[in-house]
Amino acid sequence: MTLLYLWILGIPLAMGLPLAAWLVYLKTDRADWIDVAWALSLGGLAVLFAAMGPGDPARRLLTGVVGGIWGLRLGLHLALRVAGDSREDGRYRQLRADWGQSIRLKFLGFFILQGALNLVLALPFLFSVADPSPGIPALAWAGAGLTVLAILGESLADGQLRAFKSEAGSHGQVCRRGLWGWSRHPNYFFEWLVWMGFAFMALGTAWSLLALLAPTLMLHFLTQVTGIPATEAQSLRSKGEAYRRYQREVSPFLPLPPKRQEPS
Repeated sequence: MTLLYLWILGIPLAMGLPLAAWLVYLKTDRADWIDVAWALSLGGLAVLFAAMGPGDPARRLLTGVVGGIWGLRLGLHLALRVAGDSREDGRYRQLRADWGQSIRLKFLGFFILQGALNLVLALPFLFSVADPSPGIPALAWAGAGLTVLAILGESLADGQLRAFKSEAGSHGQVCRRGLWGWSRHPNYFFEWLVWMGFAFMALGTAWSLLALLAPTLMLHFLTQVTGIPATEAQSLRSKGEAYRRYQREVSPFLPLPPKRQEPS
C-alpha cells in the first residue's frame, strides 16, 4: 500500500469526527466539543496507519500504541472537562462575540479546517509506519520515550489544575500549584513535546523531514494563535489584575523558576 493511498484512507476519520462534533454543537450549542474530536481523530489516525501501514510490524505497533494512548487520554480529559462544565469554553464564547452572524456556518468552516489540519499533523504517524527495515531504531525509541514523558507531564499539569479548580474559593483565582508556578501553560509546553516525540519517531524514513511540520505547526498554534493568546485573553477577562501579576512573574511557555513576587 502506498503512503498516498494510506493517507487518503485517513480522510474520513480526520474529517468525520470534526463534522460529528459540529452536529453535536448543533444539538447542544457547545462548540468546545471540537477539542475532543480533534484529539480522538488524531489518535485514531495513529492507530489506523499502524494497522494498515506497509512498514515493520514492531515499529507500526509502537506508533499505534503511543499515538493511540496520547489521543485517548487527551480526548477523555477534554470530554470530561466539557461535560463537567455547564458553560462553554471562554475561547469559543469569544469567537461567537467576534464572528457575529451566521455563527453556525462559521463554526462549520472552523471544524472542517480542524479536520484538514489533522491530515497534516498526522504525517509523523504516516511516515513512521512506512519503513520496512526490521526492528525499531534508536531514534524511534527516543521519540517514543519523549512522548511518554510528555504525556505524563501534561497529565500532571492537568491534574494540578483540576485539583485547584475543585477547591472552594478558587473561582477567579490564579492557579500557581506545581508546574503552574513555573509556566503559565505547562499543558501546552508538554503537548508540544509530545509532537516533537512523534516527529522523532518518524525520522530516518522516506520523506520523514516533513514530519517536522507537525511540531512546528503545533508550536505556532499553541504560542501564537489558538493556544496562549486566546487562553490568556480569556484569563485576563475573568481574573483581571491577578492574572496580570501572574504574567509578570511566571514564564509563558517554557517551565522556568518564577521571578520574585512583587509586594502586594
